[in-house]
Amino acid sequence: DGTGFHRNIKGFMVQGGDPTGTGKGGKSIFPTHNGKFGDEVVPQLRHTARGVVSMANSGPNTNGSQFFITYAKHPHLDGKYTIFGRVIGGLDTLDKMERAPVGPKDRPVEPITILGVDILANPIAEAQR
Repeated sequence: DGTGFHRNIKGFMVQGGDPTGTGKGGKSIFPTHNGKFGDEVVPQLRHTARGVVSMANSGPNTNGSQFFITYAKHPHLDGKYTIFGRVIGGLDTLDKMERAPVGPKDRPVEPITILGVDILANPIAEAQR
């Protein structure tokens, strides 16, 4: 709760999860020597629709705390980013986020902040059925 989004690209994705708000910070909740954790790519999970939630990274095995939500299908992201969720409610809010004005470096002009999240399903368990 209270996490902001620092990058918003219409038609592509919105990115957040950096506690510094700069887009350059954020460590994993897992205790690792560098604050990053390895990719957990599940081949059955793909960026096939609006609302896919994935870890953001700066290359293989560099997952920290940042994540993104897609605004459309983006198959070129498959196999490169760990998918861990899907928006299944509140798509009207995602629509509003996509329409939010942005400034330099795709930063939202007005803050976009997560007030709360409800976990309603486990997409990884569903994919393994």
